[in-house]
Amino acid sequence: MNWRRTNGFHPLHQLRNEMDRLVGDMFTPAAQSTWAATARAFPAVNVWENGDELYAEAEVPGLKSEDIEVSVMGNELTIKGRRGDGNQEGTSYHRRERGVGEFTRVLRLPVEVDSDKVQAALRDGVLTMTLPKTAAAKPRKIEVSSVNN
Repeated sequence: MNWRRTNGFHPLHQLRNEMDRLVGDMFTPAAQSTWAATARAFPAVNVWENGDELYAEAEVPGLKSEDIEVSVMGNELTIKGRRGDGNQEGTSYHRRERGVGEFTRVLRLPVEVDSDKVQAALRDGVLTMTLPKTAAAKPRKIEVSSVNN
């Protein structure tokens, strides 16, 4: 059987992707529903590791440090915040794609983090976090002894 291709993709592959997106949107928690129309997850976050620390950057354009709350428990990083409505009386929107209201993003980190030493800074709409690993999460060199028989 010959399949006619459109846009270079197999039609069943396109159907599956669309169904995955629709089903995934059905199970988005109600608290995140205001953001669901504009983005999959807000804020967009990058997490990487370098030696004894994890680093995370979150895009939070238009927010001030007092609008953001960062917390860490074990290996979970939580970023909460609120983006103001900006709705002015008598204003009629023709298009509104930027989300407003409260948001929460919880990320499961690959290792546990020392919450007492976490640092967060906001600059130019990017929240940068330094997340030191706990002693238990750091690699430990084990000395190997030789046993003579």
